[in-house]
Amino acid sequence: MRKDVRILLVGEPKVGKTSLIMSLVSEEFPDVVPYRAEEITIPADVTPERVPTHIVDYSEAEQTDEQLFQEISKANVICIVYSVNNRKSIEKVTSHWIPLITENTDKDSRVPLILVGNKSDLVEHSSMETILPIMNQYSEIETCVECSAKNLKNISELFYYAQKAVLHPTGPLYCPEKKDMKPLCVKALTRIFKVSDLDNDGILNDNELNFFQRTCFNTPLEPQALEDVKNVVRKNMMDGVCDNGLTLKGFLFLHTLFIQRGRHETTWTVLRRFGYDDDLELNQDYLFPPLKMPPDCTTELNHNAYLFLQSVFDKHDKDRDCALSPEELRDLFDVFPYMPWGPDVNSTVSTNDQGWITYQGYLSQWTLTTYLDVQRCLEYLGYLGYSIIAEQESQAAGITVTRDKKIDLQKKQTQRSVFRCNVFGEIGSGKSGFLQAFLGRNLMRQQMIKEEHRSYYAISTTYVYGQEKYLLLHEVFPDFDYLSDADLACDIVCLVYDVSNPYSFEYCAKVFKQYFMDSKTPCMMIAAKSDLPEVKQMYGCSPLEFCRRHKMPPPQSFTCNTAAEPDREIYTKLTTMAMYPHARLRCMCTCNRCTFCLCQNFLNSELLQTVRAKVYAVVLRRHISQADLKSSTFWLRASVGATVFAVLGFAMYRVLLKTR
Repeated sequence: MRKDVRILLVGEPKVGKTSLIMSLVSEEFPDVVPYRAEEITIPADVTPERVPTHIVDYSEAEQTDEQLFQEISKANVICIVYSVNNRKSIEKVTSHWIPLITENTDKDSRVPLILVGNKSDLVEHSSMETILPIMNQYSEIETCVECSAKNLKNISELFYYAQKAVLHPTGPLYCPEKKDMKPLCVKALTRIFKVSDLDNDGILNDNELNFFQRTCFNTPLEPQALEDVKNVVRKNMMDGVCDNGLTLKGFLFLHTLFIQRGRHETTWTVLRRFGYDDDLELNQDYLFPPLKMPPDCTTELNHNAYLFLQSVFDKHDKDRDCALSPEELRDLFDVFPYMPWGPDVNSTVSTNDQGWITYQGYLSQWTLTTYLDVQRCLEYLGYLGYSIIAEQESQAAGITVTRDKKIDLQKKQTQRSVFRCNVFGEIGSGKSGFLQAFLGRNLMRQQMIKEEHRSYYAISTTYVYGQEKYLLLHEVFPDFDYLSDADLACDIVCLVYDVSNPYSFEYCAKVFKQYFMDSKTPCMMIAAKSDLPEVKQMYGCSPLEFCRRHKMPPPQSFTCNTAAEPDREIYTKLTTMAMYPHARLRCMCTCNRCTFCLCQNFLNSELLQTVRAKVYAVVLRRHISQADLKSSTFWLRASVGATVFAVLGFAMYRVLLKTR
């Protein structure tokens, strides 16, 4: 919505421009009329649309042509005033004023015009028969108002229509010649219908219509009013109502009817609520709401955003196979101005045997977009109508900005759910195979991926001590001489070498020594293609010895040349190291059977978290007086409690040790 409206009154001398302004302000006809009224500002609280309005007068006697041209360029709407009893002033509308205004305004930004027939008190007939052909000839003319400054007839209405022509213009919505809505308006309303159709059945049922009404106008429709609306559509359209719900055709017909009856503010209210500007384009402020992003922080989707995206998936997964077919995917992105996901997405996330993106892959791609390009994620959520359907202020409400990684390291814990692993290695070392194996694709399935559809990213979920986390793998192009900050910024480094190539390990060793030896980023060495005969690496020491010297875990054998899906254990290890970079883990098996794993699972269990929270609550609620603290009874109870807790903890450790 505009911050203010600027109305300019022009016309021949003595047609009553100044009188109209003074009659509006004083609510009476002035005895003395100056050549020109000073600019008047009407406060927002006294205007129907709650927008400050500036009214500017023009006088040929006091102003130059240059000043007139400047005022025309600044005006939001121009009222061309003529006298209903002066034929010459009417002729000047088309012979002088409209051409003059057209010459001094930008062709791309059309200024609406209002024709004002003043001095209606002096004649008994109307000038509308003369004016209607002019209105049909010039599409920029919004309306015509006959008024009288002397008896105050239609004065308030004149300036209301002028304000309305700016805030709710007819031009972008409706074509008078065709008596139908313009294509851009139809396109915008079609998107609004599809976003509001929560079950994607092509019909707005009563619940969806009430939600739409409440969203746009802050009030629900009464049952009778709802039936009246549907009855109006039924009478005028055969297929406007289906199964007692409003179809897309019926929805578009209603808005056409609103515009034809002069209620285009209703359509504009709907359009602006769904993010559209005066040109029927989605507003940049709507698509890209402000989001504070401190350095060294990452962005993730929060729980509400995931719930919304799950509902969008369910809405379009019509066959309920937990995967989106190409047709279902196109239907989902039909509310976008372009197709946001290309063929490379299918090699970035999990797919089913038919190559369709699964439910898990769908959420993974959204997680990837949020992590790598949060502005694009905000844009995509805007197209889907997140702020409207989820009833949030903006898409930014669906984003969590994590705290600085340095704080995580200091506190030795993290609340993040997405961890980035940069994968380094020479060409042919098996990096791409390592990425694709994470998505469950063995070598045979990988060979079916076209080169142009190849992705340098792979993302999926892993479970670390019972917690679901996203691991994002990024294949770094092997240019040793130039590695950007993005190539180095990650939570864990994966160095891949080919066991069958004697010169493959050297690149990994150089990258580690050059960029990561003195950093706090954990590193893991991957011995890829372990199904092939292993050869001695032409380096100063063996990979195992290199890892021992630099206090790294031993090289992890890996192959994607398997009959079934490749083993995912290595990816759980990577995620575990990314979550706990501060500690050298004594256990790298992540088997959920050894003592370390069982203890970690117990520490992360909901039961222990609940017990701990309740203990904290009890301790905090108790108000211990100074006398209690000094009494021997208090310290005796505290000592006994600590001893019991220690004995129980040691006993549990012994039990877990025996099971191992």
